[in-house]
Amino acid sequence: MSERLWDRTRRRVQEEVVDAALQLFLEQGFEETTVDQVVAAAGISRRSFFRYFGTKEDIVFGDLAEQGPVILEALKARPDDEPVWDALGHAFSALSTLVDPERGITITRLCMTNPSLRAGHLEKHLRWQRVLAPEVERRLGAGDAPAGLRGEAVVATALACLDVATTAWLEQDGSDLDELRRLYEIALAAVRSG
Repeated sequence: MSERLWDRTRRRVQEEVVDAALQLFLEQGFEETTVDQVVAAAGISRRSFFRYFGTKEDIVFGDLAEQGPVILEALKARPDDEPVWDALGHAFSALSTLVDPERGITITRLCMTNPSLRAGHLEKHLRWQRVLAPEVERRLGAGDAPAGLRGEAVVATALACLDVATTAWLEQDGSDLDELRRLYEIALAAVRSG
């Protein structure tokens, strides 16, 4: 029981640090904000900060790597006879249940407007790609291409469509998740028909 309490307390502290940091990032910019400013705003020590986060970037990306397996489970839960593109779209929708929408929008805005965060965001997508590709490959069935090639290509394309749709969504308003889904479907349709 105490372990569960510890986990809840740890998550709550992490969320408070993330919220304080995101506020500073929005006000001052990501690069301009120091770890010392974050710990002062969050009311914790540097030592405590580094128990929760390895780097300042981890404040932004902490949960993204962990989301790959969640997307994979959502993909595996889709019917095998569902078209792979549709199954991936539904699997990506699982992300909306993992992140507080307001925090997610703030993080997405930061990632799309800061070059170093953008690079980190793309690295996380590569991790997702490695996690999702085998399941996509299984769904596609045997083919004459080298093992893994088609699965990697499909997932990379779907993630690129998600990024393009997200950029367009943020330029519009970036608050209605149904609109993000619609833009993703438009981007994906363009790739599939092109």
